[in-house]
Amino acid sequence: MSAQAQFRGRLAVLLLAVSCSLVSAPASAQELAKRLILKDGSFQLATQYEIKGERVRYFSAERGEWEEVPKSLVDWEATEKYEKDRANGASAPEAIELDKQLEAERKAEEAKTPQVAPGLRLPELGGVQLLDTFQGQPQLVELQQNGGTIDRNTKANVLRAAINPIASAKQTVELEGLHAKVQSHAALPSVYVNLQAQQGDNGGVAPPPQAQELPWDRFKIVRAQAKDGKRVVGAIKVAVYGKVSQEQSFVPSTAEQLTGGWVKVTPKEPLDLGEYAVVEMLGKEGMNLYVWDFGVNPAAPANMMVTKPEASASAPAPEPDKPVELQKRQK
Repeated sequence: MSAQAQFRGRLAVLLLAVSCSLVSAPASAQELAKRLILKDGSFQLATQYEIKGERVRYFSAERGEWEEVPKSLVDWEATEKYEKDRANGASAPEAIELDKQLEAERKAEEAKTPQVAPGLRLPELGGVQLLDTFQGQPQLVELQQNGGTIDRNTKANVLRAAINPIASAKQTVELEGLHAKVQSHAALPSVYVNLQAQQGDNGGVAPPPQAQELPWDRFKIVRAQAKDGKRVVGAIKVAVYGKVSQEQSFVPSTAEQLTGGWVKVTPKEPLDLGEYAVVEMLGKEGMNLYVWDFGVNPAAPANMMVTKPEASASAPAPEPDKPVELQKRQK
């Protein structure tokens, strides 16, 4: 179950709890319960009550039966104030408590899944997401790792492999095909990265020893160059004396640390039409050979499997109407 579904379920439970505390016994269905506030700060919910000498006789809204309490134990001033406040439209304590719980739930969800556009949040399970704009609508598109000949079932895994130079003087890091499957229609897309929630088996390849100590801002954007039907995202050179160096066409960008383990990478300037990739720098090991590729093409067709804003995000919030909400729960 998704975080949003869990939140909606929690909301339904809380609303049901409030309705149960406000609705009286079957004998007077849907009548709001009165509150007998006692001097010790506690209270009794009653659909009706009457004073009989030195005792107060009331029908319990919780237990559905008549009960009594000494008149001297009731804080009549607080009881009358509560009834006046409710009659004047003041929020009931149950509603106030509900608001507090919902606000806490909302903040907890925001901490785990930052909002990147109205009604559009990052997924709780992490990954690499590109924020695109298609036909005026913001959309999130998941970027998959690409390394040419890697196992395609890598959604839940983070693959890592550092460059291992061979005898040749120069070796290129290439991706199959001239175009990535994901194309950004926006010239200034943001890429959100969160690899903490994904446990990778590295496809049988051991990660570099210092992989767990890498800085949070290790993600960069590179420009890919077309060559012989492929995209070149990097190259290594081996000097005659054995020194190994790497070459990438880095795009000037900024990195911002967000809540929930997310990192936002954004180009400083609009990107030209072409092919790009998000790369992970592994410290002294160089660039991770498995990258997250995408292209920039405003005229490209719609991307598949996108996440769109929730429909309710643009709709005006309904006016509060407690009697209507109670009617919805009638049988």
